[in-house]
Amino acid sequence: GGEGMLGHGDEQIQSQSLPMRIEALAGQRVVAVSASLLHSLALTANGDVWSWGWGGEGQLGHGDEQNQLLPKKIEAFAGQRVVAVSAGG
Repeated sequence: GGEGMLGHGDEQIQSQSLPMRIEALAGQRVVAVSASLLHSLALTANGDVWSWGWGGEGQLGHGDEQNQLLPKKIEAFAGQRVVAVSAGG
Protein backbone atom coordinates (compact mmCIF):
# COMPACT_ATOMS: atom_id res chain seq x y z
CA GLY A 1 0.00 0.00 0.00
CA GLY A 2 0.98 3.61 -0.50
CA GLU A 3 3.00 5.52 2.11
CA GLY A 4 4.43 2.23 3.37
CA MET A 5 1.20 1.30 5.13
CA LEU A 6 1.71 -2.43 4.57
CA GLY A 7 5.16 -2.37 6.19
CA HIS A 8 7.01 -4.07 3.35
CA GLY A 9 9.43 -1.22 2.62
CA ASP A 10 7.83 0.26 -0.47
CA GLU A 11 5.45 3.04 -1.38
CA GLN A 12 3.64 1.27 -4.20
CA ILE A 13 -0.05 2.01 -4.23
CA GLN A 14 -1.36 -1.46 -4.82
CA SER A 15 -3.44 -3.93 -2.91
CA GLN A 16 -2.06 -7.10 -1.34
CA SER A 17 -4.78 -9.72 -1.70
CA LEU A 18 -3.05 -12.41 0.39
CA PRO A 19 -1.45 -12.12 3.83
CA MET A 20 2.28 -11.48 3.63
CA ARG A 21 4.80 -11.70 6.46
CA ILE A 22 6.38 -8.39 7.50
CA GLU A 23 10.06 -9.30 7.44
CA ALA A 24 11.05 -6.30 9.58
CA LEU A 25 9.18 -7.95 12.48
CA ALA A 26 10.83 -11.36 12.06
CA GLY A 27 12.09 -12.52 15.42
CA GLN A 28 9.48 -10.47 17.28
CA ARG A 29 6.55 -12.22 18.94
CA VAL A 30 3.68 -9.98 17.84
CA VAL A 31 0.63 -10.37 20.09
CA ALA A 32 -1.61 -7.60 18.71
CA VAL A 33 -1.96 -5.50 15.57
CA SER A 34 -4.13 -2.48 14.91
CA ALA A 35 -4.54 -0.85 11.50
CA SER A 36 -6.12 2.41 10.45
CA LEU A 37 -6.56 3.63 6.90
CA LEU A 38 -2.95 4.85 6.52
CA HIS A 39 -0.85 3.49 9.40
CA SER A 40 -0.50 0.40 11.57
CA LEU A 41 0.76 -0.61 15.01
CA ALA A 42 2.12 -3.89 16.35
CA LEU A 43 2.52 -4.84 19.99
CA THR A 44 5.12 -7.45 20.93
CA ALA A 45 5.03 -9.87 23.85
CA ASN A 46 7.61 -7.83 25.75
CA GLY A 47 5.48 -4.68 25.51
CA ASP A 48 7.28 -2.90 22.67
CA VAL A 49 5.19 -0.97 20.13
CA TRP A 50 6.15 -0.71 16.47
CA SER A 51 4.51 1.64 13.94
CA TRP A 52 4.62 2.14 10.17
CA GLY A 53 2.80 3.90 7.34
CA TRP A 54 1.84 7.54 6.90
CA GLY A 55 3.23 9.82 9.61
CA GLY A 56 2.07 13.18 8.28
CA GLU A 57 0.38 14.21 11.54
CA GLY A 58 2.90 12.65 13.93
CA GLN A 59 0.62 9.68 14.66
CA LEU A 60 3.44 7.13 14.40
CA GLY A 61 4.89 8.30 17.72
CA HIS A 62 8.47 8.99 16.64
CA GLY A 63 8.49 12.73 17.34
CA ASP A 64 8.33 13.70 13.67
CA GLU A 65 5.96 13.64 10.70
CA GLN A 66 7.92 11.19 8.55
CA ASN A 67 6.39 8.21 6.80
CA GLN A 68 7.81 4.85 7.84
CA LEU A 69 8.03 2.27 5.07
CA LEU A 70 9.06 -0.43 7.57
CA PRO A 71 7.97 -1.02 11.17
CA LYS A 72 9.94 1.18 13.57
CA LYS A 73 10.02 0.71 17.33
CA ILE A 74 8.49 3.64 19.26
CA GLU A 75 11.29 4.63 21.62
CA ALA A 76 9.03 6.95 23.66
CA PHE A 77 7.67 3.82 25.36
CA ALA A 78 11.13 2.56 26.43
CA GLY A 79 10.99 1.18 29.98
CA GLN A 80 7.21 0.91 29.91
CA ARG A 81 5.16 -2.20 29.30
CA VAL A 82 2.38 -1.39 26.87
CA VAL A 83 -0.54 -3.84 27.01
CA ALA A 84 -2.77 -2.71 24.11
CA VAL A 85 -2.61 -0.66 20.91
CA SER A 86 -5.20 1.13 18.80
CA ALA A 87 -4.48 2.95 15.54
CA GLY A 88 -7.25 5.54 15.37
CA GLY A 89 -9.25 6.37 12.30
